[in-house]
Amino acid sequence: MAKYFIIYILAFGVFGIINTEMGVIGIMPQISQQFGISASQTGLLVSLFALAVAIAGPVMPLLFSGMNRKKVMLLVIGLFVISNVVSVYAPNFTVLLIARIVPAFLHPVFFSVAFVAAANMVSKEKVTQATSKVFMGVTAGMVIGTPISSFIADTISLEASLWFFAVVNAITFTAISFFVPSMPVQEKLTYGAQLSVLRKPLVWISIATVISINSAMYAMYSFFAEYLNDVTHMSGKQISLMLILFGVTGVAGNLLAGKSLHQKAIPTALVYPLVFGVIYTLVFVFGHYSTPMIILIAVWGVLFTLGLNISQYWITSAAPEAPDFANGLFVAFANLGITVGTFIGGAFITGMGTQYTAIAGLIFLAVSLVLIIVRASLYSPKQQVKIGESSVVNS
Repeated sequence: MAKYFIIYILAFGVFGIINTEMGVIGIMPQISQQFGISASQTGLLVSLFALAVAIAGPVMPLLFSGMNRKKVMLLVIGLFVISNVVSVYAPNFTVLLIARIVPAFLHPVFFSVAFVAAANMVSKEKVTQATSKVFMGVTAGMVIGTPISSFIADTISLEASLWFFAVVNAITFTAISFFVPSMPVQEKLTYGAQLSVLRKPLVWISIATVISINSAMYAMYSFFAEYLNDVTHMSGKQISLMLILFGVTGVAGNLLAGKSLHQKAIPTALVYPLVFGVIYTLVFVFGHYSTPMIILIAVWGVLFTLGLNISQYWITSAAPEAPDFANGLFVAFANLGITVGTFIGGAFITGMGTQYTAIAGLIFLAVSLVLIIVRASLYSPKQQVKIGESSVVNS
């Protein structure tokens, strides 16, 4: 019981970091108004944060891989608390942007440590359960933290919403300090051994797939509030409710992913961009109508978190012999996808209008499908099963 309590603390820590990264999506209209900037400029809060994570992802987990995991987590969360407080009092947009980018470089470190620490605390048979519990923090931060921050900003103030980010991370810092034991690294892999996985073509195909999947998701999701405001003409409170709906169905998507990836990983991945493409097409066609959008948003939430799970599985299953580094690669290239998707989505808004972010998403989904087919055709189903099993054992 004590071990699972610690795993939930790790999940809450992941939630706090993702909440800091993605929570601004729900308050982008308020930030734009506060600092007198455009929606595409405000999108830099998401895209540059993600770019910093993408740059740090392959490097920082390697550098910290030999350090006591508890000390590493406290260092990262402490930096996030400080940056969140600075964000509350930022006098201009530049200061706000810098306050978000600095801690982003340690973002992938906490992720790698949390996933591996959770796996090491349970028996091999329960590794999947442990890591899925930590991944719930990712899901919660992506799809629940956003509507909460939006609701706070809409009902209280923008500053109160930014305080929410700080308080969540402060709670995590306190919980880790008092309840998580010292976690020295027992067996440290050499940098060379970890980097050697980059020689595998499977890893690079997986990386490209993860970038395209996340680009497809964030070409639209980064401007979720803007879309519902400009195209569907929903009020701030209605948008908050839609974000909550998105979050609730997103949790269901996480549960679905656990079962589908365990039983039929390759078919799930192959079907995913096709189904998501249908949803994006319907969002484009019926975006002006509230009732159809409510239904579409519910399905969209399920597919969103399924995509996150597919992304994490896709890379970690390709490099099971180096779990720390593999999780770092996942965080890095998922965030690179966020950066690319947000940038292209913003460009479509500037050039064609908010509604056309759906077209950007469809383009990336088409690329994702091609890459998934390539991996599925190059590696037989038997190989995929063996890879997946090795990933569970070595995570």
